[in-house]
Amino acid sequence: MATPYRVGAWLPSDHAHLSHWLKALAEKANQDKSEFHPSVAKLKHLIETDAEIYMLFNQMWGQIPNKPPYNRSPTNKPAARNYLQMLRMINLVLTHAPEFLVDEDDQPLGLIGCPINAILDWAMGTTAGYAAFIQPKVNRHFKDILDAWGAYLMSPDSASVLNEKPNGWFGCHAKATKELKHFDEMYICSPEILHHGFHSWDDFFTRQFRPGQRPVAAPGDDNVVVNACESAPFRCSHNVQRFDAFWIKSQCYSLIHMLDSDPLTDYFEGGTVYQAFLSALSYHRWHAPVSGRIISIKHIPGTYYSEPLVEGFNGPDGPDPSGPNDSQGYITEVATRALVVIQADNPALSLVGFLAVGMAEVSTCDVTVEVGKHVSKGEQLGMFHFGGSTHCLIFSPKVKLAFDFHGQTPGLDASNIPINSAIARVVSET
Repeated sequence: MATPYRVGAWLPSDHAHLSHWLKALAEKANQDKSEFHPSVAKLKHLIETDAEIYMLFNQMWGQIPNKPPYNRSPTNKPAARNYLQMLRMINLVLTHAPEFLVDEDDQPLGLIGCPINAILDWAMGTTAGYAAFIQPKVNRHFKDILDAWGAYLMSPDSASVLNEKPNGWFGCHAKATKELKHFDEMYICSPEILHHGFHSWDDFFTRQFRPGQRPVAAPGDDNVVVNACESAPFRCSHNVQRFDAFWIKSQCYSLIHMLDSDPLTDYFEGGTVYQAFLSALSYHRWHAPVSGRIISIKHIPGTYYSEPLVEGFNGPDGPDPSGPNDSQGYITEVATRALVVIQADNPALSLVGFLAVGMAEVSTCDVTVEVGKHVSKGEQLGMFHFGGSTHCLIFSPKVKLAFDFHGQTPGLDASNIPINSAIARVVSET
């Protein structure tokens, strides 16, 4: 029976299935003699010409414990064990779109939604991995790699996985999931034509709901705040500090770092942060949580594969088996992200911050509104490409809110709350 620890279904819940996939990819990489994609070649050049980076990328593989499940697959064959094999495996990924895994009998094994994350999973949990993946120059090269993969996922070739085969996105196993079970009725598509009318995998991934599928809660009541993403509640923190220790086990929110020293940090200090995460099979566009005018948009460069040491091999609970999922609080300060601030029509709310946070392969936070535009509650703000991630809503300490988690306790076991559903209401001082 599969172990349900892979939050958001980005990787298979049973590590044995992931190990089999990694083994097959590693063996294929060992036989591959093709030229590196230019973005991969540039990362190789960085590793081999920068003494510090060369040391870290060699040490991270040696620091993975030499015992199962970290060092070998269930078939007793190693996966990636050095940076050259890592590069070869990444190079192969750049011309493949995510698909469902099936065994020889076409039985489901899970989804490899973030394949580069899977390759780096254990290396991320080492001390050297932490030091390497926090480096700006390393992240600039990974951005180039992810941009190259993103370009493939926007190409017609990537639509080949949009089929009805057992491992396809319209196949029997995809349709058995609650998110995709009623796909044709829920999403704008053309089931009668090839690939349901989607031109690429990214076109499918950024699909839109059919009219009426996600009605906006209380459209005429500005006291109601709605869910900005199709997402599961992760945490709701009050009296959030300007500076805090976000790298420790509790992964506190540190506003000055979350907002990249934005001038509005003072306004939000002592306020509330609501965070929620998206799953692999969900809708990935962002909607306005309140009605109001866009007063600020900020793109913040950052990390892609960083997780804190406390979630690595030296942590009290051992390494995060699907890093950086357990690091969702931490990555709000360090990952690539986008900040959109709305001057709400409701004076009781005043300014509301929406923070889209990239996670692993989810490197593109695509804001589709402009400063000065007025948005109605439930109107699109932007979208994630190439995967799903996490996001935050940020409120001033002057705002008193009653949150509705739809019968759940926020955490990694929570389930999606539909986008545009009510998640909070302004509470009167009286």
